[in-house]
Amino acid sequence: MPAIRQVGMPNALYAKASKCPMMKNALKGQSAGISTSSKCPYASTVDSIVEVGKPGTLSSFLSKNPSELNNALFNQHQKNGVFDYETFYHQELEKKKNDRSYRYFNNINRLAKLYPTAHTGTGEHVTVWCSNDYLGMSKHPEVIEAMKETLDKYGAGAGGTRNIAGNAQLHLTLERELADLHKKEAALVFSSCFVANDATISTLASKLPGCVIFSDSSNHASMIQGIRNSRAKKHIFRHNDVAHLESLLQQYDINTPKLIAYESVYSMCGSLGPIKEITALAKKYNAITFCDEVHAVGMYGKTGAGVAEYVEAMAGIDIITGTLGKAFGVVGGYIAGSAAFVDMIRSYAPGFIFTTSLPPVVVSGALTSIRHLKKSQVERSGQQLNTRALKATLQSKGIPVVPNPSHIVPVMVGDAETAKSISDELLYKYKIYVQSINYPTVNVGEERLRITPTPGHHEAHMQHLVGALETIWEERGLKYVEDWAKAGSPLGIGSTHVDQLVRSADLVNPNQTVAATA
Repeated sequence: MPAIRQVGMPNALYAKASKCPMMKNALKGQSAGISTSSKCPYASTVDSIVEVGKPGTLSSFLSKNPSELNNALFNQHQKNGVFDYETFYHQELEKKKNDRSYRYFNNINRLAKLYPTAHTGTGEHVTVWCSNDYLGMSKHPEVIEAMKETLDKYGAGAGGTRNIAGNAQLHLTLERELADLHKKEAALVFSSCFVANDATISTLASKLPGCVIFSDSSNHASMIQGIRNSRAKKHIFRHNDVAHLESLLQQYDINTPKLIAYESVYSMCGSLGPIKEITALAKKYNAITFCDEVHAVGMYGKTGAGVAEYVEAMAGIDIITGTLGKAFGVVGGYIAGSAAFVDMIRSYAPGFIFTTSLPPVVVSGALTSIRHLKKSQVERSGQQLNTRALKATLQSKGIPVVPNPSHIVPVMVGDAETAKSISDELLYKYKIYVQSINYPTVNVGEERLRITPTPGHHEAHMQHLVGALETIWEERGLKYVEDWAKAGSPLGIGSTHVDQLVRSADLVNPNQTVAATA
């Protein structure tokens, strides 16, 4: 309902219409004389209310008062004088399907003993190349054994919120372990990192008087949601553009509370955040920093604390967030920072206070995984070597990979429908599962396949994947690196100034051969 009312406001509808190529013509005088609904997701409603093609009709419609607009819009979803909810649902879904942003969910059941193999709903075995279980810790024998013992001892669930019967010794031990990992005074565990980011940013920024948030344009949806929920003033700085960030910071008094939110590894393009530079700016302009290390914890640094540990910049970050659901192999999220900050979030954040705490069995698995990865370099080394080898091989074949220094391998396609069909062909013809990434996760025209090598991918897996991509690219006549270079090297593809190989592996000998671990 609120969404309809918002579109119903004249200024909001003008803003939406102005973004649609077909509606622009209508706004200029409605002289095109053709329907707009095939091009603009908002236009179908307008088409049915006004007579497209008649001069002045749309202007007259937009000049109506809000109550008239609301009535007109609501009438489109009525059946026999009653609002038809099911029709509304279907129309909203059609918008997603028409703009190619509808999400399809594959039935993938990962097999622990055959990692990285999974079976589909029909029982067929496929090789998974897009899992966020980056290091295979979900099937690690130490993790599995610890979870089995905890399950037998404490049962399946936590029994309540942290404040009511769900605050076990395991939770407290895990939080001390996470604080130690990031060299912070305290940590707090949430049900997921989406909740951690949303709850922390919204709570902190709403409490800080006159807080202004500075957010990287590529930040995750969880951070964006937290910023929206905080209702604080915000500025979006261009991705990794430190100069742009400083120009925005300069607009405010040194004593204005300021929060800079960014990520260490951006999961769809693989770029790394300029941690040291942002930390320096925060110190210069009296801001605090919020660094999301979700796709980096377990993956980088001597103990797996993330990119901040690798670049020796943890001490300068005020708030670090991470996940237990990716490299650590289970589920959950957390924050780490000063004791007073963590206690404030613990005391005020609804997303923490009113959520059932993580089951002890999950906490035990996370604790075991973190402790193992603090000491073991085998998993990180194997993953980074396989990533380096895959990027180099794809580069030699001309398959376009968005260049980056991380463990993410984004293969550029550039069209939503094509990316989805390639993903389907890989799955059904080659028994390879790689998810396509479309709008709104990435920009229109930047659709891609997101590949994440693991230490469990052997040479045969890699040869099969590369061979399948080679065949698909040739048969479909898709763009190679040189084609993207001729188009101006979008996202750095084909640029001679960018090295596509992984350079952030701190424990890998570049001359070492690839050695996958089961």
